[in-house]
Amino acid sequence: MTTASGTREVAAPRDRVWRALAVLEPYCAVCDVSYVVDGEGSGPGTRFVCVPGKLAGEAPRSGAPRGEIVEWEPERVVTTRLELTPETWTTRIELADAAPGTTRVTITLTHAPRRVRLADRFTRPALRRMVQTTVDGELDKLPAHVEQVAAG
Repeated sequence: MTTASGTREVAAPRDRVWRALAVLEPYCAVCDVSYVVDGEGSGPGTRFVCVPGKLAGEAPRSGAPRGEIVEWEPERVVTTRLELTPETWTTRIELADAAPGTTRVTITLTHAPRRVRLADRFTRPALRRMVQTTVDGELDKLPAHVEQVAAG
């Protein structure tokens, strides 16, 4: 298992940051990703499909990555698990008040192969770098996510 984490502060109140990061909208223009949620609402046990690009009314293709919200504490913590064929990705987002009108966001990303192979031992350093680069990239997008909610 490989885990990376990072923290940034965002100049926005926690409720807006929560809406920007934890509430699954049908499409995220910042990430260019569409979500199709099974049922209604959000919270633990909510299942979703995640696909690149914007869906124009069509259903996601068969075999699209499936995810689930596994932890949900409104305006505090959301954890999702995304199941891919060879691996599982778990993303935990924690929010805390920083200065007035500012939110501290901590993102922790964990990669777990579905089955461990000897070859994984040789690729571990590259995987660690990729997971940390992904976390850093997500943290860099925080202002755009918050702006998207403010504009919407």
